[in-house]
Amino acid sequence: MSHSDFAVRRTASIEQRVDAVQAALDARGFQATEAVAELGHLAQEEWLPRNGARVVAKAWTDPAFRQRLLADGRSAVIEMGLAMPKHHRHLVVLENTPKVQNVICCTLCSCTAFTIIGLPPDWYKDLEYRARVVRESRTVLREMGLDLPADVEIRVWDTTADTRYMVLPEQPPDTIGWPEDKLAGIVTRDSMIGVARL
Repeated sequence: MSHSDFAVRRTASIEQRVDAVQAALDARGFQATEAVAELGHLAQEEWLPRNGARVVAKAWTDPAFRQRLLADGRSAVIEMGLAMPKHHRHLVVLENTPKVQNVICCTLCSCTAFTIIGLPPDWYKDLEYRARVVRESRTVLREMGLDLPADVEIRVWDTTADTRYMVLPEQPPDTIGWPEDKLAGIVTRDSMIGVARL
């Protein structure tokens, strides 16, 4: 057997390695298979951008809720029946205006308020986005299709260990008076991250 044959036989795919770790944990009574299944269910069925879209729509139609959301985002979303992990101690909601565009990132990894705005998209996790959006925010947004006028201030917010952010996009003027469910239908994950306007 050559050295290369030995290397090929010893290399397992990521999936095989994950399965092996999961089996080892199960064998020790940690119920990893159940936990992975539950996380998969949550990620695909419950941690979706539609949660944040509901929050945005309510903020657009209910001024008292909007005030509570901007003052204490975590309490406001919990009030709507949405969950946040204990380690997400703060949810700061950043309000966009005609002259201010808020953008969120996580320069260290890819943290988001995932139970509210969904799991982060691939581009959000990419090192290039994470590094460049802080230094060259206007250029990065333009490359992503959002070309803002020069008089719009761009504020970039970097997630921390216990603080998550969500952008409250501006409501398009032609949607004033729409019911909440219709409004929620136009809110996108990208608008709640701040790389798009509605």
